[in-house]
Amino acid sequence: MLRRVRQSFRQVLLLMARRPDLLCGAVLLSVLLVLAVKFTYSRAKNVVAAARPPVRFFSADAPVVDLYLGQLDQVERLRSMAEVSLIFLYAPWCAHSMAARQEVQQVAKKLAKQVQFVAINCWWNQGKCRKQNRLYQYPVIHLFYRRFGPIAYKGPFVAAYIESFILKVITPLTYLPSRTHVDEFLSCHEPRVVGFFLFNSSPQPPGYITYLSSALQALRRDFHGVVRFGIVTSRHVAEALSLGEDQTIYLHRRFNSSLLFPRKQRNFTSEAVCSWVFEHCEIVLQWLQPPGTKSHLLEQELTKGPALLLFVPHNPLGSKPSPILQQVADVAVRYHSCSRSSLNSSFTSRSLCCQSVVLPELRTNVCEVCLNASRPPLPSSTSVRCSFPSFQTSIKHCCLQRLPSPISINTRTSVGCNNFLNSYSPFTQFSACCRKVEPQLNESKAKEEPEMPRVNPTPPSSIPPSPVPQQEGGSITGLSCQTNRTLRFYLLDVALNWPLAVRLGATSNRNASLGRDTSPLSDGSGDGSFVAIVNLKDEIHYVLHRSPAATLTESLEAFIRNFSAPFSLLQRHLVGEEDRRRGGDEAKHQHSPSHLLITELTTSSFLPSIMDHQKDVLLFYYTQWCGFCSVLNHVIIRLARLLQGNRTITVARVNVARNDLPWEFMVDHVPSILLFPRYKKHLSVKFPDELPVTLPNLLRFILKHSGSLRHEDKPAQAQRKGANAVLHAEFLALQREVQTLHLARERLSQQLAQLWRDYRQLKFDKRSIEESLEKQLQEKSQQLAEALRRLEELVDTSETLLNENTLLRILLKALKDRTEAKEQTGEEKERTEQKKGLLTS
Repeated sequence: MLRRVRQSFRQVLLLMARRPDLLCGAVLLSVLLVLAVKFTYSRAKNVVAAARPPVRFFSADAPVVDLYLGQLDQVERLRSMAEVSLIFLYAPWCAHSMAARQEVQQVAKKLAKQVQFVAINCWWNQGKCRKQNRLYQYPVIHLFYRRFGPIAYKGPFVAAYIESFILKVITPLTYLPSRTHVDEFLSCHEPRVVGFFLFNSSPQPPGYITYLSSALQALRRDFHGVVRFGIVTSRHVAEALSLGEDQTIYLHRRFNSSLLFPRKQRNFTSEAVCSWVFEHCEIVLQWLQPPGTKSHLLEQELTKGPALLLFVPHNPLGSKPSPILQQVADVAVRYHSCSRSSLNSSFTSRSLCCQSVVLPELRTNVCEVCLNASRPPLPSSTSVRCSFPSFQTSIKHCCLQRLPSPISINTRTSVGCNNFLNSYSPFTQFSACCRKVEPQLNESKAKEEPEMPRVNPTPPSSIPPSPVPQQEGGSITGLSCQTNRTLRFYLLDVALNWPLAVRLGATSNRNASLGRDTSPLSDGSGDGSFVAIVNLKDEIHYVLHRSPAATLTESLEAFIRNFSAPFSLLQRHLVGEEDRRRGGDEAKHQHSPSHLLITELTTSSFLPSIMDHQKDVLLFYYTQWCGFCSVLNHVIIRLARLLQGNRTITVARVNVARNDLPWEFMVDHVPSILLFPRYKKHLSVKFPDELPVTLPNLLRFILKHSGSLRHEDKPAQAQRKGANAVLHAEFLALQREVQTLHLARERLSQQLAQLWRDYRQLKFDKRSIEESLEKQLQEKSQQLAEALRRLEELVDTSETLLNENTLLRILLKALKDRTEAKEQTGEEKERTEQKKGLLTS
């Protein structure tokens, strides 16, 4: 074949060498063909449609300048028309931009006279806004105060929050004309900064613009505006804060000493002042605003330690903080008040609870033990109840030194007293003082001593131990410095973060949380608040369940004290657990007969269901994201239908992704199947992993490990009365059920055998059909190969005939040319001979 191709190629080359005009024509035709194809494809229609021109995003009646073509060059002109400007960068297709459009329009109608509202389409590809800015999210709000900006708004796109932020930008400084205003300004729990500037010499004293810019810089960091800046222009008012020099910045702090901005150590710039304020300010309540998407905001705060999350209703436009917020702030301030004076007084103040104990070793010495509790002083009229734990180990070492002179009973503090803790507790501390017993002390002397209620002196062994100190009347003042489990207080708006509150354990009915539900199922939080403590390190959180009779302050203090106690009385909130108010109803439903094939277990119903000693429980562990669990659902349903008539066997399942279970009942992988036998729950058995989960295997597993089969021995034939007759009837019922299971097992075995035979027959049929198809395929392939060979031979013969025909034509043409040449030469000779003859004649 290759040889023939070479021969044909040589013939073509010889022909082209003989006819060069043919070669040029072929080259020209090929070039024209290539050009035609190129022009044809270049003129093809564009499959991508051109973008439609943008239209106005805001309505025509809205007081918002809508630059829907992205004219970024007109922003400077519009900003110069007002002192404060709001720039709204949007994308017309963005759902968040559409939702924020209504909120911005609502704010613009209120503040149109004070603020210039400008909206720019930053998605139009031909606009300057899209070309000059690279935005990774929409919408974006920037505020400009004169030439200062942009101040990015990072809060929720809600009209109230946007309006509050704009008002804080309009008035970044609070004017304090009198001392009353200063005291009111500094009485708030939030950080406060006061600047003293005299406006007598010039309209704007030096440093005032820097102070104003630092207030705007603080709004960049925190859109809530927790740190507020005030300004004093009177020297008389500044003397109340001990501010004597002009251009002084004062940072008020509640727990530590207040500070003045060190202008000698730091540059007096807006960035430096703002950084200094946020480094040294004291924030007892921190606002959190999760964005609602994946973020590390909560993780960054929860990793710092235990957090107290307070979901409260919040109105950012309120002139004064709400009563709920004031109560929470008061609790937080007292919790963090750790001044040394208060601590010393709390530890050195002797309470009225004392007990004198005679030492067993030296009967002439008495150890006087007094209870010092960190709680407010009780009135003298109220009776004091003392709770002393056992001091058998501590009393022996209470007298560390022998005193030369006896110690009086009414001595409050003494060198010989030693403070000790019987068990770690931030609420109570004991002090022990040693004194000698004076036999000559008579009743007259005893009457001269001030009356002090004492506990009857009894041996230490007779004192009943108290495991936990009484904390009902305790105070949380300075508790953050007395415990290693210091809490951080965080505030969240309940209207914006309700899904997070529900995930932490709030009732799913929002009306009940907002106080609109007065049914007995409500949790008592009629003010709409929700409180939870989250300890990320221990992977545990607690939920505050308020009593309707208790106020928020009382409930919050008790909640914090119980968490700070060494042995916490709080009950861990488990995921999947229903509300506590519905516990009674759930218990009734659990004990009522259920007609479901498979019992769905939750956190609250898990232990009562699997620990039922009257039933064998087959438990199926699954999750909603497990594909293998979904595959096994039909097997579990068939098993439940088969065992539906048996009252001693329960088929149940539990979603381990949505329910917290005790660690001893957890599994290492899903799906997993466990059997809790009747009467022997501690001998639970796991379905073997190496066996396939099929209906016959599950039945064998149940019959092998079921607790009902332990009692299948026949009782004696004697006459039974009373309880024996009942047991005999139960035994017969169980025996019948076991026989039913055996019959079902036999039927299933027969069905499986028939299915296996059908499967083998189908396999043989499949193999025979495959063999016949292979034979037919081989025959067809052979026929096709033979036809192909014949076609190749015909092609070869046609090529040879074509070549021979071409050669014959060439030879005939050559012969014809030769004959014509010979005839022409013969005619020429005859003509020459005739001419010669004529010439000779």
